Amino acid sequence: MWPHFYEWIALFIKWFHVICGIAWIGASFYFTWLDNSLETPPKWKKDKGIKGDLWAVHGGGFYEVAKYQVGPEQMPEKLHWFKWEAYTTWITGTVLLIWMYYFNAQAYLIDPRIMELTTSQAIGIGIGGVVLGVVVYELLLRSPLAQSKALFLTAIILSGAVFFYGFTQAFSGRGAFIHMGVLIGSIMVNNVWHKIIPGQRKMVAQVAAGEAVDPAPGLEGKRRSIHNNYFTLPIIFLMISNHYPMIYQHAHNWLVAMLVMVISAWIRHYFNLKHSGQTKPSVLVSGGVAMFILAGILSWPSTKETPAIAEVKVESAESTVNAHSDMAQTVVAEIIDKRCVSCHSQSPTDDVFTVAPSGAIFDTWEDIQRWAPRILARSVESSDMPFLNKTEMTDEERLQLKQHLSR
Repeated sequence: MWPHFYEWIALFIKWFHVICGIAWIGASFYFTWLDNSLETPPKWKKDKGIKGDLWAVHGGGFYEVAKYQVGPEQMPEKLHWFKWEAYTTWITGTVLLIWMYYFNAQAYLIDPRIMELTTSQAIGIGIGGVVLGVVVYELLLRSPLAQSKALFLTAIILSGAVFFYGFTQAFSGRGAFIHMGVLIGSIMVNNVWHKIIPGQRKMVAQVAAGEAVDPAPGLEGKRRSIHNNYFTLPIIFLMISNHYPMIYQHAHNWLVAMLVMVISAWIRHYFNLKHSGQTKPSVLVSGGVAMFILAGILSWPSTKETPAIAEVKVESAESTVNAHSDMAQTVVAEIIDKRCVSCHSQSPTDDVFTVAPSGAIFDTWEDIQRWAPRILARSVESSDMPFLNKTEMTDEERLQLKQHLSR
């Protein structure tokens, strides 16, 4: 019962996280578009302190939107804030990280082929890396590099590459990608919590008190909002990347992911320019071409000879059987070798899955033990594995897996 129930909890957390993320990213896209689309208002509006306005039609009605240079003459009774979209996205994402990767660190986070870690060590490295990444971002913002867009952008990309590479040297591919996503998400929510919302609170208090408004907090909030806007497409990519082992299990997964994220941010730049009245199709076209070329290079068949399986695989499930006299291990290993290893191996022989789905590799008995809860959940409880029962696993074999792996 537990593996199946665990999946339901994971589903609900991920569902909530995606809903919150849609709300946050949607608000980010909308307000960036809104700010870039404001037009010079008529004189009577300027006299009231309005900086820009626009008209829109949606849902069967007309909307008139106005942005004040500083604030209205009188504060409205009800003022809408946009902060909980960010906070709930980060909170649910953190809960999902703990539930999926920290409670199942031996399966999803730790890969002995990369680094031998205990669960506590892996969690410590993950949390420490994320916190350090946020601190580095803050230091870059406060450094002289921030005075130059080109230098700051270069510093952000290089520091991001360093952290991504570091995560891949400690964790499994999926574990590294999720932590990079958590790092970017934490930077984004820190921008909201640490600068954007406090700056808005200060502005509201000054307007309500009839005081002169200090423009510095608003300008800093605007700068960080722009950063968050460019982070959106890269973080969406990281959110969905766990469905594509061809990327997170690539030998240079961190570099591939960094290229995808930079290209996606460049594509986002096209839409930001367009909303501000600058149409530059060359930006969109170059981004699309770059993504296509990257996909083509990664998909091109390798001419390099594949090393002997003995050099790549630690030990096959079949040979592991010979090293274990216990009958239960023998039965499980034989079933896994017969029904699962064609896909779930460092060198899959399946005609469709050329990379192990979900990064699950069952080449050794230690691998099987690590993934035992997931094998039970997918092959026994839900019976959706093997995929479309391609290798024709029998009900008797599923029962044997349950008997021996549940111990």
